Amino acid sequence: MQHLESTVSNSLLNLAWQQALLDVIHQRQLKIFAISGAQGSGKTTLAASLQQDLQQSGMRVGVVSLDDYYLSRNERQKLATQVHPLLSQRGVPGTHHINRLQQDLTAHLAGQPIALPRFDKALDDVVADTPLCGYDLLIIEGWCLGALPQSEAKLAVPVNALDMLPDAARWRQFQNEQLQRHYQPLWPLLQPLVYLQAPDWPAVCLWRQQQEAELWRQRGVGMDKVALLKFILPFQRLTEAMLRGDLAGQPLVLMLDQNRQITTTLPADLECLWPKSQS
Repeated sequence: MQHLESTVSNSLLNLAWQQALLDVIHQRQLKIFAISGAQGSGKTTLAASLQQDLQQSGMRVGVVSLDDYYLSRNERQKLATQVHPLLSQRGVPGTHHINRLQQDLTAHLAGQPIALPRFDKALDDVVADTPLCGYDLLIIEGWCLGALPQSEAKLAVPVNALDMLPDAARWRQFQNEQLQRHYQPLWPLLQPLVYLQAPDWPAVCLWRQQQEAELWRQRGVGMDKVALLKFILPFQRLTEAMLRGDLAGQPLVLMLDQNRQITTTLPADLECLWPKSQS
């Protein structure tokens, strides 16, 4: 019974936080709202819920994931040939059309309509853009939003079996350079930023398995357990760094328990959530 009461309490806290985020969006008339967090942490669910509530109030709200900016399968294969074979897999910095993201953000902030990209994970490839549309608010979510490049010393430390592969240092260095040169300059545009903090890397792995099971249920395709465990390894380095607090700016960090329930206490004064300069 104590566990049930705790779950109900946490669910109510989730709803309270969601309402607080809605209030901030309305009060500050935000044009962009960003959500970061590891795989399976609930970014897509939160973004969709905020979109639904805001649209009911009359706002035009677009939602896009950093995942939607992935390079096509052919583009990643070329990158794998030119730089390192591991770059054939989507995921890490350097496997996104990051210049297009910058163009879309800039156009949106200028009040121009934009067509948002879409990526089909079941097909592992790019699909047709959404129709051209103007938005009052653009919600963007992604697993490495706010991630920071690592020092040479940290980059040299292996975190899993991938780092032991031949020429893996080149793969790590490429990601780090991409993050520093092309991703990090965009982070000031993605403010305010909410970071959904998972308990640890094992929880992330479990949540990602649950995501894949849902993909199997909905589409009848997906990765088996062995393929999935291999797939998530490239995400480990940056994910663990972000869980340790290596984040750009001053994001609002919402701690999650194993069931993705928010445990962070909601402050009485919403003005303390982010400095005014971040909106």
